[in-house]
Amino acid sequence: MPGDVIRILSDIHFGDRASLVGRLGQLRPLFDGIDRLVLNGDTLDTRPGPNPEHSTACRDEVLDFFPRSVPTVTYLTGNHDADLSPHHRLDLARGQVFVTHGDIVFENIVPWSNDAALIGERIATQLAAAPASEREELDRRLFIWRQVAASIPQRHQSERHGLKHLMRYVADTAWPPTRVLRVLQAWRNEPRLAAALARRHRPTARYVVTGHIHRPGIWRDPNGVIVINTGSYTPPLGATCVDLTPGRLLVRSVKRQRGEFRPGRVLAEFPLAES
Repeated sequence: MPGDVIRILSDIHFGDRASLVGRLGQLRPLFDGIDRLVLNGDTLDTRPGPNPEHSTACRDEVLDFFPRSVPTVTYLTGNHDADLSPHHRLDLARGQVFVTHGDIVFENIVPWSNDAALIGERIATQLAAAPASEREELDRRLFIWRQVAASIPQRHQSERHGLKHLMRYVADTAWPPTRVLRVLQAWRNEPRLAAALARRHRPTARYVVTGHIHRPGIWRDPNGVIVINTGSYTPPLGATCVDLTPGRLLVRSVKRQRGEFRPGRVLAEFPLAES
């Protein structure tokens, strides 16, 4: 319909104690006035863990809550919820906007993680086993990335005890000290790699919307592709959302007020060609 509003969010990490979203109802103000919601990966963590009952409960809640809260919801997978949906990417606005979680740009999914070497080996093995003609196909690569991601167990995400979670969270994100350097390198490289992904696989796309690295931002590639990262609902950098309206793409801040999340001010506005 001509007046449809699509809103894109990512990296809610529901069920992880690090997430600021303890109840999905906190997100309801973000649904006001929208016709379609796109959840761009890492909505929760469905990977193997020591508390599968918790993961199952979170999954059931996610799959129940969003369809009852918005007219239409599209779940895209991330590396934490690789089996949540069969959809790993999305083309919107007649191909002008390409949406994917963003981990596909890294050959080891999470280059800052202690699991990076293992992940890289598993991806390389699966790529080598694929027909040579399919190894560079985007959907084939996304499928492999998702299979590998689903095989990596949860780390601090599975810890339910508050103090133990904090200790494991610090260990997983700040130790060893080289971890910080790897995070900064991923932050620096992701916009360039995302633009290159679009140029290779979606040459008509003008905008690429990702998440994954938990760093909200907007970057213009020298070739004209605009990369938008919507951040995360885990501290410290916060989240943004992307709205697609007739003829416009808007990037908005997401503000937290009295425990609820609401769309904030417009950070950037870009034109979309209308049919």
